[in-house]
Amino acid sequence: MGLFWKRKSGDQFVSLKLNEPLPAKVEVPAESSPDTRVASDAEAAPPSSLADTAPVAESSTATATVLEPVATGGGPTPAPIERPVPTLAAEERRRPAPLSESSTEVSQQRPVASRSPFATSVLGLNLSIEELQAQEAALEQEFSARFRRAVSATRESLSERLDTVFQGLKQIDENLLDELEEALIAADIGVATTHHILETVRRGVARKQINDLEALKQAIKNELLSILRQSEKHGVASETSIAESVSPYVMMIVGVNGVGKTTTIGKLAQRIKAEGNDVLICAADTFRAAASDQLAIWAERTGVPLIQQKQGTDPAAVLFDSLKASKARGSDVLIVDTAGRLHNKSNLMAELEKMKRVAAREVEGAPHETLLVVDAITGQNGLEQARQFLKVAGVTGIVLTKLDGTAKGGIAVAISNELGLPIRYVGIGEKVDDLVVFDPELYVNGLFE
Repeated sequence: MGLFWKRKSGDQFVSLKLNEPLPAKVEVPAESSPDTRVASDAEAAPPSSLADTAPVAESSTATATVLEPVATGGGPTPAPIERPVPTLAAEERRRPAPLSESSTEVSQQRPVASRSPFATSVLGLNLSIEELQAQEAALEQEFSARFRRAVSATRESLSERLDTVFQGLKQIDENLLDELEEALIAADIGVATTHHILETVRRGVARKQINDLEALKQAIKNELLSILRQSEKHGVASETSIAESVSPYVMMIVGVNGVGKTTTIGKLAQRIKAEGNDVLICAADTFRAAASDQLAIWAERTGVPLIQQKQGTDPAAVLFDSLKASKARGSDVLIVDTAGRLHNKSNLMAELEKMKRVAAREVEGAPHETLLVVDAITGQNGLEQARQFLKVAGVTGIVLTKLDGTAKGGIAVAISNELGLPIRYVGIGEKVDDLVVFDPELYVNGLFE
C-alpha cells in the first residue's frame, strides 16, 4: 500500500490510503428501509465502512459526494441502485463491496487459532518457549549424529587399537603407555602431539590421579579437547574483531589442487549468504584450465555473483576488479579463490603475496582471514602443507575436508597443537549444507563414544 494520512472524524482517527480509489456515488431510493441512513461528517461510521466526503475531481467515473449505505441492527440492507452513468471496468473491479451485518459479526466472532497474533511465523513466534527449546534440542541432536557419522572411521580405527591395548590389562604401566603411543600415532594425531598427551598422562599416573583404564581414557579426551580449544584463542582474525565500517570482509582461500577448494568456496558462500550477508566470489584461479567454469557452476547453484576473467589473466588484477565491484555493490563478504599451488613452488607463493598486498591496499586489514583447505585423507602431509602455507600466506584457520571419508581424522589435533591453527570448518558430506563449523567437543566425543 502507498502513503497515508489521518483525518479526524468525531472521536476517531481514520486512515485513508492515497492509492486506494474512493467508491462511486450511490443513489438511495425514497422507499428504502428506515434503517438505512447516509454517512456524513456529522455521523462517523465504523472505520471499515467510512468514506471521505471531501470533493473529488470531476470525471466520468466519480462525483463530488460519496454516499454509502451503512448496515445497522434493523432489516436487510438494500442493494445499491445501478448508476445511470457508465462505469469503467477497471473502476468497477477496484470498488469495495459494502459490508453486511452478518459478515461483520462473523469476522468479530472468529476465534484466534494461535497463541500468537500471527497464524504462522518463520521466526517461531507462534510457538511456546517449551516448543522452541524442543526444536532446538532436536536440531542439536541431529547435528551431533551427523558429526559422529563423519568421524566414525577414525573412531573405529582408534577404538579398535585402544581395545587391543587395554584388553586383559588391569593396571597402567610403561608397556601399556608404549602401546597407547603407537595407537595414537596410527590415528594421525602426530608424534609431537602424542608425546605431549602421554606426558600429561604420566604426570597423572604419578600423582595417582589416573589409576584405571576409564580414568586414562578420560584424561586423553580432556587433553585433546584442551588442545583444540586453546588453538581457538589465537590464530584467527575473527570477523568480530573487524570494525563494521570495514567493507567488504575479505576471505582468501588457499590450498593445493585436489583438496576440494572449489567445492569449499561454493558451500562457504551458501552458508554465509544464508546468514543474511551479501556475498561476492572472486575467481582469481586463472592458472588452471576450467577453474572459473567450475566455480561458476557453484555460483549459479547458490545464487552468489561471480567476478571472473579469461584464463591467464593476472590474479591480482582479477582481485582488484573484484574489490572494486564489491565496494560498489556494498557486499558484506568477498570470498577469493586462488590457484592451487604446491607449497614448495616459490613463484606461485610470490603470486599469492602480491594478491595480499593488493587486498591490503584497497581494504583496510585485508585479507581479514586466510583459510587453508586441507584434505583429511592426506594425514600428516596435510600438517606439512599447513606449516609451509603458514609461513608464506599467513594462514589464520583450517578447513578440513572429507572428514567423513578417512580414518585419519586425528590430523585436526596435530595441526591445532603444532601450529596453533584453529579448525574453522569441516566437510562431513557432499551436500551443500555439509560444510559445518567445527565443534571440538563433538569431535572428541565422536572419537571415543
